[in-house]
Amino acid sequence: MKKLWLIASILGLVGTTIVGCNDTQNGNIGTNNNTNRVINTSLENQASNSNGKLQTIGVVLNDLGNPFYVAVQNGAQKQAKKIGGGNIRVNAVSSAFDLNLQTNQIENFTAANTDLIILSAVDKKGIKPAIDQAKLAGKVVIAIDSAVDADVDAMISSNNTQAGEIGCQYIADRLQGKGNVVVLNGTPMDSINQRVSGCKNSLSKYPDIKIISDQNAEGTRDGGLRVMTDLLTTFPKIDAVFATNDQSGVGADLAARQAKRNEFFIVGVDGSPDATKAMEDKNGVFVATAAQNPAGMAEKAVEIGNDLIQGKKPESREVLIPVNLVTRENLSSYKGW
Repeated sequence: MKKLWLIASILGLVGTTIVGCNDTQNGNIGTNNNTNRVINTSLENQASNSNGKLQTIGVVLNDLGNPFYVAVQNGAQKQAKKIGGGNIRVNAVSSAFDLNLQTNQIENFTAANTDLIILSAVDKKGIKPAIDQAKLAGKVVIAIDSAVDADVDAMISSNNTQAGEIGCQYIADRLQGKGNVVVLNGTPMDSINQRVSGCKNSLSKYPDIKIISDQNAEGTRDGGLRVMTDLLTTFPKIDAVFATNDQSGVGADLAARQAKRNEFFIVGVDGSPDATKAMEDKNGVFVATAAQNPAGMAEKAVEIGNDLIQGKKPESREVLIPVNLVTRENLSSYKGW
């Protein structure tokens, strides 16, 4: 019996140590940029919500190495602090665009009795079973940035079609309706598809503008660099590039510098710090971005989630946030993330 008691005591001490290591100093934020595992998975440390108050939030994101998703995390933290004054725990995890990992993360948050789950889905169809399970367990689930084919409590996103439209309208205007355009596509998720659709809708009005390439740059700087490097070898003349997110656009800008090509310009989507920095460099070719408000999306998600937990229904289950075109000409007035 003494041996059994000693083993149980040691295991309890180890479990407490793991939980403590996963928390930040103020106890509100849990992040994991490297291992992509759910932070603070101790079920004992996640009490179920039985008093009508928001206590725990799980934020499931695609890539915490991307400033966009970091801004989402920060927005959730800011609104949680505003509502709970430091008493609401926010745990953020990164799925690295892996559906299986994202599914496991949602399942773990559900099992840990997390009150509110906010997610940016890597696959709108594939993530449905995990969402359904969370809903059956009585959790509030809110999708942001990209739609899902599941019964979520709310959907909050940028107007991604508008982002593609205004970005490529800028391209058409600057090219005066004539030229060769490259589309740096991304992971085939709803938000990316909408941006490409909006772009092509704008360019379709100009018969003398040709899309000479439409490839997946994976939404990363490395992907943009790799794809654009190949395209610069393949095509002797490119007039403009539409990047479906800023990270791939910044990678394409780097490829242009390395190849010493500057006959074209790049338009991205996000309004990220990396993009604004690239736009400030007059020697680069990154000239514009359709700016989103990722922190604002997360703040709205936490606000609606808190209302739902308190029994208040939102005015609308779908919230569409407009985007704005930021160019070198108006960059000085852009507040950024």
